[in-house]
Amino acid sequence: MATQPAMIDLLELSPDFVRDPYPVYALLRSRGPVHHVRTPDGEETWLVVGHEACRTAFTDPRLSRDWRNHGDMGQIINADQDHPALAHMLMSDPPDHTRLRRLVARAFTPRRIEALAPRIQEITDELLDAMEAMPERRTDLVDAFAFPLPMTVICELLGVPALDREAFRDWSNEMVARTSPEAEAAAYEAMPRYLSQLIDAKRAAPGDDLLSAMIHAVDDGDRLSPAELIGMCVLLLIAGHETTVNMIGNGMRALFAHPGQFADLRADLGLLDGAIEEMLRYDGPVETCTQRLALEDVEMGGVVIPARSTVLITMADADRDPARFEDPDRFDIRRDARGHIAFGHGLHYCLGAPLARLEGRIALRSLLERFPGLRGEADEAKLPWVPGMLIRGVRELPVRW
Repeated sequence: MATQPAMIDLLELSPDFVRDPYPVYALLRSRGPVHHVRTPDGEETWLVVGHEACRTAFTDPRLSRDWRNHGDMGQIINADQDHPALAHMLMSDPPDHTRLRRLVARAFTPRRIEALAPRIQEITDELLDAMEAMPERRTDLVDAFAFPLPMTVICELLGVPALDREAFRDWSNEMVARTSPEAEAAAYEAMPRYLSQLIDAKRAAPGDDLLSAMIHAVDDGDRLSPAELIGMCVLLLIAGHETTVNMIGNGMRALFAHPGQFADLRADLGLLDGAIEEMLRYDGPVETCTQRLALEDVEMGGVVIPARSTVLITMADADRDPARFEDPDRFDIRRDARGHIAFGHGLHYCLGAPLARLEGRIALRSLLERFPGLRGEADEAKLPWVPGMLIRGVRELPVRW
């Protein structure tokens, strides 16, 4: 018989939840797959934990991403229902999602991604040259390397001028982990306004970039509308760098915390591909999915999620589930980590996962080759964390060599 559980305050379970949520998730998982919780931000939501339950939730059509047509956008974001920044495939269900993804995939091809490898290496080398020239032999790895690499790559891929990238960083930070409702609203106004002007310029004078390709992508006479072009640019710019920034940061934190594994990887960079998959499984860059909306009462694991509720699918816990991964709290770069859902699952599986993996391989190999003595220089308990439960990572990562 289905039950209605009492609400659980995640910070009451652990005041250290933001830095280390894994013990809390494990405790909840031991009690069942679905829980009514209050987040560290003070919001109420329903949390799905456990590998099998999360995979099932990702493919349940009753848990919708189409807030624009079915929900109240104010529940999750400080933006209007018909805001062009939200006119993208992550905010849609089939058949709209199918149509949008097909149009974007025609431009965002594997060949285009693979062709980026030499340029990614060039950007990486330039950033590492700048690090190597630092006389104090220490820096913030996020600011000096993990952020500028993917931001430069995605901006060049889309065709965003270099002078505007710092503004994009501020807008993106507010959109994924707002500092205030007012700052979030300002970002949602500023980014689409800029992108609208950029799209007009690309339409008049197309270049060899992804935005120009998306503008002119046609499928059986169908093409992206002006609002959809803005929405897809917003999605690709944000998702195109946040994942890689925090994959690099979280991966290096894991290596610093496991010196034996770090030594093994430095000694044999042939282990790198497997190490990256383990980094994604062990402490991935996305903690929970973007909010789903329950279109009706949804029963899962003997618990009823009421219609109109928000639902978070906890990828971070799914990838620490002992029912799927043996000894899951152990970081092991030789583990077969396949089957993790760090990039999601189902129809919203991350379109940019191949780009994130490519950037991660080039970035980490080059970093370890150039700085074999690299080590962390901060008490992890005192690092500033990205707020919220969407992105998992630190704002700063002091290192020395």
